[in-house]
Amino acid sequence: MVAQPNGDPSAPLSPGLDHQALERFQIWIRPLQQALSLEAERGFVNVQGRQETFHSFLSRELGAPPGIPFPPDCKERLQAFSNDFQSYPSLSDAARRRLVTTVRQWLHALRQRLEPTRPMAPPKLKVATSSPAAPATHHGIMPLDAPLSRVRGIGPKQAERLASLGLLVVRDLLLHYPRDYVDYSALRRIEALVPGETATIVATVRRCHGFTSPRNPNLSILELQLQDPTGRIKVSRFLAGRRFSNPSYLHGQTRLYPNGATVAVSGLVKDGPYGLSFQDPLIEVMESAQAPLQSKRIGRLLPVYSLTEGLTADRFRTLVEAALPSVRLWPEPLPPQRRQARQLLDRHQALTAIHRPETSEQLQQARQRLVFDEFLLLQLGLMQRRAALRQRAAPSLRIASDRDGLLARFLDNLPFQFTGAQTRVLAEIDEDLERSEPMARLVQGDVGSGKTVVAVAALLKAIQAGWQGAMMAPTEVLAEQHYHSLCQWLPPLHVTVELLTGSTPLKKRRQLLADVASGGCKVLVGTHALLEDPVAFERLGLVVVDEQHRFGVRQRNRLLGKGLQPHLLTMTATPIPRTLALSLHGDLDVSQIDELPPGRTPILTTMLAGSERDQAYSVIREEVEKGQRAYVVLPLVEESEKMDLRSAVDVHRQLEEEEFPDLKVGLLHGRLPSAEKQAVIQAFARGETQVLVSTTVVEVGVDVPEASVMMIDHADRFGLAQLHQLRGRVGRGAAASRCLLINDSRNPLARQRLEVLVRSTDGFEIAEMDLRLRGPGQVLGTRQSGLPDLALASLADDGSVLEEARDEAADILRNDPDLNNHPVLRCLLDDQRNRVTSAAQLN
Repeated sequence: MVAQPNGDPSAPLSPGLDHQALERFQIWIRPLQQALSLEAERGFVNVQGRQETFHSFLSRELGAPPGIPFPPDCKERLQAFSNDFQSYPSLSDAARRRLVTTVRQWLHALRQRLEPTRPMAPPKLKVATSSPAAPATHHGIMPLDAPLSRVRGIGPKQAERLASLGLLVVRDLLLHYPRDYVDYSALRRIEALVPGETATIVATVRRCHGFTSPRNPNLSILELQLQDPTGRIKVSRFLAGRRFSNPSYLHGQTRLYPNGATVAVSGLVKDGPYGLSFQDPLIEVMESAQAPLQSKRIGRLLPVYSLTEGLTADRFRTLVEAALPSVRLWPEPLPPQRRQARQLLDRHQALTAIHRPETSEQLQQARQRLVFDEFLLLQLGLMQRRAALRQRAAPSLRIASDRDGLLARFLDNLPFQFTGAQTRVLAEIDEDLERSEPMARLVQGDVGSGKTVVAVAALLKAIQAGWQGAMMAPTEVLAEQHYHSLCQWLPPLHVTVELLTGSTPLKKRRQLLADVASGGCKVLVGTHALLEDPVAFERLGLVVVDEQHRFGVRQRNRLLGKGLQPHLLTMTATPIPRTLALSLHGDLDVSQIDELPPGRTPILTTMLAGSERDQAYSVIREEVEKGQRAYVVLPLVEESEKMDLRSAVDVHRQLEEEEFPDLKVGLLHGRLPSAEKQAVIQAFARGETQVLVSTTVVEVGVDVPEASVMMIDHADRFGLAQLHQLRGRVGRGAAASRCLLINDSRNPLARQRLEVLVRSTDGFEIAEMDLRLRGPGQVLGTRQSGLPDLALASLADDGSVLEEARDEAADILRNDPDLNNHPVLRCLLDDQRNRVTSAAQLN
């Protein structure tokens, strides 16, 4: 018997279907509809499927609908249909036809009810094209180097405000790119408006009413009731000022929007107590729904600039518009055939479109051209720097035989074997050192991969060839760590090594400098003190720079200038993603130690909330009882009024007095005198101190194999690469090690960042994520990298454009190394070098 028509699927739903429920509904209903269609096509013969017959499939599926909010009585109706299909084989042909047709119609109505209908498409909006920049002969065009005070609308006060943004001439104004865009080009029907989005609607005025607020006589309100084929919306404009409350003025305003007029409205959609509305709407009356818009803001991509006090967004856009004709005077650095090969806009077209984009596609093309130019200049500068270095003469550190030499004896004395990666990198260094052109090589390796021992092997090769070596580190702690390591390895080989830092006593310094100048000291380890003029080497053959990203190019070059042209080996334990390495180290060859020494135990990383610190202290106590040691790292030395963070000094006092009164708790931070720092580190290394409270001064260099716990408080305040560095201070012995990240932040992004560290121990993956989340400036921790500032380019997002620009730069220099045939590029490059040099001198 066919089910009676109850459980109307067109009845209203109580709760609406969310995305997941809708997806489950669609997965359930599609096979049912397909099976019913197939049965009708085959003549209601009870089709035999692969596993079961039509009637048993329908009965089973209709009797077990998904658990979603169906309309009232639907489930009872589905169960009735299920029962009817159980007796389907015994029904007559006519009864089968009626049952299949009824169920098909019912399911179709149910699907129409539950699936959202497509919103009505918005009308096509025509925007009046902006007038093109004036021709180059026009008398109103300002030269690119003209002071901004000559631009129409910029008086002395305005010029002063612009100068505070670093904008002095017309060129500066055109290179002050928008930091974002408000997208009013998204055209919507009223029913499709979403709170929080910027949008534009075209609607008809049903009513316009102007009145003064009864609560505030200085505030008048213009209310428009608008309608399009999909719905209605109220749009309000607020007019602040007593002059607007004049009845005749308000009447004049309402006459601008007569009933039946077509208007375009742009703005931010907000949800209020009376439904959706626009915040600070822009309104234009159109001649007809098909007429083009004349407004410079409605329906467009509106640029948003970094501003200063006293300079409004609209005013600044007007000033840029006044200067835009001058883009015609901009010299084009690339010849037409190169632009066409890369499908790049002309430079002046790109500059116009970045400030005044007609479409999103045009904006993307403009941005790509300007990013390409930034990367091209960057790569040309790096490649020319590298070419200039290669033309200089450097000592060839070739030695006849190394069987019984310093290097062979050093490797024999080591208590471990080199890994395959260390052997490969040392071979690459050897090959460089034997050439008569200077080596410029960067060794990248994760924490604990054994970079230092490779650098020492390279230094010994230089010494065996009759030259001296220097090793420079960014901090006294790290310099002293390297010095103590070298003191274990070099004296048995009868190689002298000395340490020079800012705290070396004057008498010791004089003697040391004399030994270096005479050649008596073979290896000098130090900090920035090595850069000082009194330091003079007799024969400096190799310079090793550790944590090289902390030194600027000028600092590196000062040290290189102390020899004939010594070879340069730089090391970093901060893995750098490929795009950043190409930009930062385009003048260096890169070697990678991508293998950890055997026997290092993996570090278990756990994230804890601030309220779970006691768990971390319990782990520390357990490990100390096993004879291990623990670090507790904090971002601040002392309490700060500006930041509500625990400080190293406070936490040291708390742990010493409350948590671990029976243990020895040490304190290490950058403000301690060098001798005191060293004493604290040595006490921790010897085991006299079991818990070391520290700032990030332990990030590099402090090597204690017995340390098995690293607790990082306020971990959300550190960069991912820095946290990975800190984590690498443990796990250097045979014991299983723990890293405990205390996250006090409720910010979901902070948690997401820390979860990367919990799941990954790959320094390069972590660095890539750090670059994407924080940007290159913060990842590198310095602005002294010798790189120009990138105005538009993003090293995290524009990797493909960087590769293209690198290929283009190599191609240009291959045929024109001095850029004689590219005068504009040469001029831009010289100007960029001058700016970078000036900035470096100010630092």
